[in-house]
Amino acid sequence: MDRRSLAGVALFVVNLLYGINYVVAKGLMPVVIGPSGFILLRVLGAAVLFWGVWCFRRQRMAWSDAPRLLLCAVSGVAVNQLMFFHGLMRTSPVHASIIMVATPILVLVLSGVLLGERITWLKAGGVALGAAGAVVLIAARSSGGVEATKLGDLFILINATSYAVFLVMVKPLMVKYDAVTVMAWCFLIGSVIVVPFGLGDLGAVQWAALTGVQWGGLAFVVLMVTFMAYLLNTWALRHVHPSVAGTFIYLQPVLALIATWVMTGALGIGVPQVLAAACVFTGVYLVGRADRIKGEG
Repeated sequence: MDRRSLAGVALFVVNLLYGINYVVAKGLMPVVIGPSGFILLRVLGAAVLFWGVWCFRRQRMAWSDAPRLLLCAVSGVAVNQLMFFHGLMRTSPVHASIIMVATPILVLVLSGVLLGERITWLKAGGVALGAAGAVVLIAARSSGGVEATKLGDLFILINATSYAVFLVMVKPLMVKYDAVTVMAWCFLIGSVIVVPFGLGDLGAVQWAALTGVQWGGLAFVVLMVTFMAYLLNTWALRHVHPSVAGTFIYLQPVLALIATWVMTGALGIGVPQVLAAACVFTGVYLVGRADRIKGEG
């Protein structure tokens, strides 16, 4: 299997983890831990893990890359995490998923403007097809009785925008450095930014009262949804364009639906869901194919 194919597998795993995270994180906030405290725990935990791995590699970064690195830390860690968790707590998973559909579109546009990535008809068509499938799939699902607020929706939109900026801006760094080095610095800087926001929530957690399931949920978010997902995502960006990584976000509603079924046993699949899922997977394939054709050309 070549590197581009491996990158596709990595991006699939990343979005599978993010799909599961919609269910896990929603169940932990705010009953177990407040959103800001959850973010601080997540960022600090990932920073420790990344720096632990970096100690065995010790790759240095040039000072000339500091401004881009700072932007990546702010957009990909601090703003991204703060806005997502605060938004998810204040809106429904359905609204959050719908708004996140904007991310691949933003990535496609920003990649063309900032990196000069060529936007082909095949790639644009894949993004549009994936967006249509994601919207149909999400619209067919119930919000589960969770009230959505405009503030929560706004936070998710800011999150989607910041993540799009991160995917585009981190690409040049991944050409020069390995994923562990870039993420170690991003999470170190990001942890400094989120500390003032999360100390209160983190200090209010009743650690002794947590159940095994709750401990497992916290560990899953730190180890898998943060450390492993960011590591795989940034590694994949060494081998594919940001627009490809962004389009894989369309898989999240599909994978979240499957995760809900596996974890709760509740799932209703009909013709709309099947057709929507087919559109999503086809759209992701077309964008990946367009990127591969460009790489071979």
